[in-house]
Amino acid sequence: MIRKIAEGVYNVGAIDWERTLFDEIVPLPQGTSYNAYLVIGEKKTALIDSVEPEKMEQLLRNLEELKVKRIDYIISNHAEQDHSGGIPYLLERYPEAMVVTNQKCKEFEMDLLHIPEDKFMVIGEGDSLELGGKTLKFVMTPWVHWPETMSTFLVEDSIAFTCDFFGSHAATSHTFAEEYDHIYHEAKRYYAEIMMPFRQIITRNIRKIEALQPNIIAPSHGPAYRDPGFIINAYKEWTSPNTKNEVLILYVSMHGSTKKMVDALVNYLGDEDVQVKVRDLVTANLGEIAIDMVDVTTIIIATSTMLAGPHPNAVYAAYIANALKPKAKVVGIMGSYGWGGRTVEILKANLGALRVELLEPVLIKGLPKEEDYKRIKEFAKKIADKHRELGVVK
Repeated sequence: MIRKIAEGVYNVGAIDWERTLFDEIVPLPQGTSYNAYLVIGEKKTALIDSVEPEKMEQLLRNLEELKVKRIDYIISNHAEQDHSGGIPYLLERYPEAMVVTNQKCKEFEMDLLHIPEDKFMVIGEGDSLELGGKTLKFVMTPWVHWPETMSTFLVEDSIAFTCDFFGSHAATSHTFAEEYDHIYHEAKRYYAEIMMPFRQIITRNIRKIEALQPNIIAPSHGPAYRDPGFIINAYKEWTSPNTKNEVLILYVSMHGSTKKMVDALVNYLGDEDVQVKVRDLVTANLGEIAIDMVDVTTIIIATSTMLAGPHPNAVYAAYIANALKPKAKVVGIMGSYGWGGRTVEILKANLGALRVELLEPVLIKGLPKEEDYKRIKEFAKKIADKHRELGVVK
């Protein structure tokens, strides 16, 4: 399927309707796409990014439909294989093409794809490439989400090709995001799962793209944006240090005791005018957990005790939070035990990268009793007081 972005500019990439998992961990409830953009100048033709090798048939079919006989440049914004994996196949079909990218990306692709060194044209920040009536300018945007990532700006049409930056995992035939009614949620999910650990660096890269004043932002996953301000402003909100008056409770309960604690905490937080999100770690997936973490002020991990430690699902939740590095300010641990254990010690060890205040844990023996509910109520008040101190309570 070919989608026209502007005159002489086409999305000739592939839509992956069936893919359900990315990187063997990230759920894809809406599938995904691998966008590759053909830019046809008066003298030269460039292809910006490629597709997963398994989807090369779609890309080549689209190029044939447009009667592309020659590709002079393959612009590689990012070395990860869902965008670069098709390059060796393209070089077989279009042997005259040169791979245009930065030095670090070149090194990655020589290792990952075994592309010969003499097939590369290395460019740097601010360099440009003339196609004849269309000029490609290169902007380094590292750590969105690999260190070598860059963006390509089509000057005459004011289109920023940002690869993973501003992307969304969405299999859709819509060319532009404004036509796709799930775009905000899917873009936020994508940010949460992939971009959130790099939010401080991303803030600088947002400014670089914004300074280009693009008319269109065309990422390599999901639809393009004819209103760049929509996705830029969303990223500014997600990357800002500001959090909401919300608590995310991630829990696992083996025999119901921890669930009773969670239910009580939800009620007490409601009495304190604090909003709550609750996820059962048995049924919740990574995407749901990640998107919930983007804006919350407090994260609570509630767990049963298993083999003298936290339930493995709770350890996984702590590890994920530690890896994604959300902007939460406060973390709490609570749960039930039978005879003792190292729940707090193990969970704290898996949360070490977070710059948060760790509340005094609430661990109770067995089924909660009346005095235990009093402790949970005090716990809720401590959380609410922290939210007031931080100024997030409306």
